[in-house]
Amino acid sequence: MTVMKNEEKVGTLEEESFKRKERLKALKRKHDDIPQKEASDVGNIFDALPRPKFRSYRPLDEGLQESVIEDAAPGDVAEEVQAQLEAANTRVVIEQLDISNLAPRKPDWDLKRDVARKLERLERRTQKAIAELIRERLRNGQEDLGTAVSVGASTNQQLDVDDD
Repeated sequence: MTVMKNEEKVGTLEEESFKRKERLKALKRKHDDIPQKEASDVGNIFDALPRPKFRSYRPLDEGLQESVIEDAAPGDVAEEVQAQLEAANTRVVIEQLDISNLAPRKPDWDLKRDVARKLERLERRTQKAIAELIRERLRNGQEDLGTAVSVGASTNQQLDVDDD
């Protein structure tokens, strides 16, 4: 069985080799035939080449006169200048401009924005803590109600001054 498989492989390899040799021979023949065709079709090759275009040169040969490009006619510059002057004279009115967007913001505006919620929560906790301290003092009987309220108010004022 193994002998049969090896023989099949060798047979296919030989066939592929033979096909490859035939392709190479065909390419060589094709390559050798090209110069002979080119020599016989010299007139056709010149027809296939691009023709020159003469923009600023006037050839003397009459055969090349058909490749001359006519001069371009100048445009009306006065109309173009007038249109540009009219466009420059029109004033652009900006009514929807918000000046607050143009003013630069303080460097810490984003920090204040992000911390504002946390500060509100802390402010509530601070107020609760102050109220609790006042209640404790009243329970202990150390001070009367008037002095306790004045102490709490002064503490609030100090906190407000520190925040600014």
